[in-house]
Parts: sequence; C-alpha cells; structure tokens
Amino acid sequence: MTTSNASLRATRRRMSASQRRQQIVTEAAGLFDKSSYSSTTMDDIAREIGVAKPTLYHYFPSKDEILQAIHEEFIDLLLTRHEQRTKTGMPPEHLLLGAMTDILDLMETHRGHVRVFFEHHRELPADARPGIRSKRDQYEAMVEELFATGMRRGVFREVDVRLVTLATFGMCNWAYQWYRSGGQLRPQDIARQFWSFLIDGVGTGTASLPEPTGAAALPAAH
Repeated sequence: MTTSNASLRATRRRMSASQRRQQIVTEAAGLFDKSSYSSTTMDDIAREIGVAKPTLYHYFPSKDEILQAIHEEFIDLLLTRHEQRTKTGMPPEHLLLGAMTDILDLMETHRGHVRVFFEHHRELPADARPGIRSKRDQYEAMVEELFATGMRRGVFREVDVRLVTLATFGMCNWAYQWYRSGGQLRPQDIARQFWSFLIDGVGTGTASLPEPTGAAALPAAH
C-alpha cells in the first residue's frame, strides 16, 4: 500500500456519518451524470468511493434513496440561496439575476446534481415525489413572485407571470446540456446575458410580429 493510499484511507476513516453521506451523494451524482442513473449500480458507487458494499448500504439502503438525497440537496441549495438574498432588500430584477445565476452556477459546482434533478425525477420513489414536488413548486412560486413584484413596481411590463417564469427556467434549466466547463463564458456571464435577453430583448425596435395564420387566425368560438 502506498503512502498516499494509506493517507486517503485514514482520512476516510475519520469522516463523520454526515460527511460520509455527503461523499456518497456527491460521488453518486457524478456517476449518474457520466453513466446515467439506470446503468449505475450500488457496486459502481461503492467502488468509486472506495468502501465495501455493506458500508454503502449502511448509509443508503437503496440507490433510490441516494437519488432522493441528490434531489433534496439540489433544490435546498436553490431555496436557501434565494431566501438569503431576499433578506437583503434587493430589488426584484436583481433577485431574478441571482436566481438565474444560481441555476447556471450549479452546472459548474454540482453538474451531476443538475442532470439528475432535471432528467431523473421520474425515477424517484413514489413516497419521495410529493416532498420534492412541493419544494419545486415553492421555488417556482418564488420566481413568479419576483415578476409579479417587478410589475407592481413598474420595473417589468405586464405579462403572463406563469409564462415568463417558465421561459426563464427554459433558458437556464437546460443549459447544462451544452455548457462545458473551462469555456470562454463562465456561468455568471451566461446568466447575465440570459437576463439581458429576458429583460431587454434582442430586437432593435424595427422588427415586427407577423399576422397569425392558420388556426391561430380563426375567430374565437362562441
């Protein structure tokens, strides 16, 4: 056994239960990102972490429970960061930028969590889905409230709050599919550009909206 391996094993032995659970969640999220949730086994996770399989089962009785822990950690990070910012008295437009930055920044620091959260929620155990769904709804409602507050203050024009919230998430939530760490644009840079696209648009004032055609042009039924 090399000195480095012995040191690593000693460090692992000194881990508290919460630290070990955190290690398992982090390593599993990385494996799910690289190999997908369905093809990753508990044997794979134990091997990646460097623990015996019975040790892994001591902390998480099933792969489903690891999946749930990843979901919980991701949404709790978003909720906590947003709640902390709201206490500072920031205006809604700055809070919106912060929320968008959070999602994109997690692509860098928690890439596996991001993929798992958006792609594998259907694999969650049935009894875990309501709790995760409730937190997702809570976070979406927070972002909706940012737009509603901005409209009341005259910062944003009157639009469909639900639709603009979905548009915001549409830009941010799926960026992990093309974002690569180490590129020219950092997550914070992308967030600022997305925010600008959303708030200022990309038109110069000369573009016009075409008349609706087909079914969209038909008069409403009475």
